[in-house]
Amino acid sequence: MNPIFRKVSFTQQSFVLNQALSLCWAKPSIQHPVWGGMTAVNERQYKSMPTHGIGRWRHLLLRQKAKKKRDRNVIVQKPIFPATDTAYGTLNVIALGYDMTVVEHYSQYIHNLCHRLGVKAGDSYALPTKTTEVLLMPGQGTKMYLDAVLKTHKRVIQLSSLNAALFPVFMELLLKNQPEGVQLSLQEHTNADYQARFKVRPELQGLMVKINNK
Repeated sequence: MNPIFRKVSFTQQSFVLNQALSLCWAKPSIQHPVWGGMTAVNERQYKSMPTHGIGRWRHLLLRQKAKKKRDRNVIVQKPIFPATDTAYGTLNVIALGYDMTVVEHYSQYIHNLCHRLGVKAGDSYALPTKTTEVLLMPGQGTKMYLDAVLKTHKRVIQLSSLNAALFPVFMELLLKNQPEGVQLSLQEHTNADYQARFKVRPELQGLMVKINNK
């Protein structure tokens, strides 16, 4: 075969392949006829996929107002419930002891017991630890020496609307399970108990007194 014809046939095959590849690479378009004698316009029917938007339902719901985030550093005082004929008001169950682990476990037991008996347990917090120094005086002489340092740990569980009929059973369970070395007391909650949770700042109190005197 003549080499010239071979070159011509090779160029024709390459031209046909280029046209086929260009057709494959072309973007698909849908032609919509336009009335009024105008020519057809190439336009994509969907911006993304044909099933775009199917199954969406969130736009049917009403928009809810965004909830304000609660600042955990701010402590809001809860209202003090008064006593009624059938229930006590706001009470504080206080566990006091020298061993922090025992006092903490006993306060957890009181909190769990309230949940089991259906008693409303509000706040459960710890008060500042108090330190007591024990001084020892020898037989001869007047100088006293430091013998021991005792740390008193205090936990408070606040109860509200305790039923008067349930109160004897509640106290009996607390006294039977009271660990050794832990003092248990029960008192009515007052505003002074709420203020005792915060650290005293003498400088701030002095400034408040000066402002009030002016």
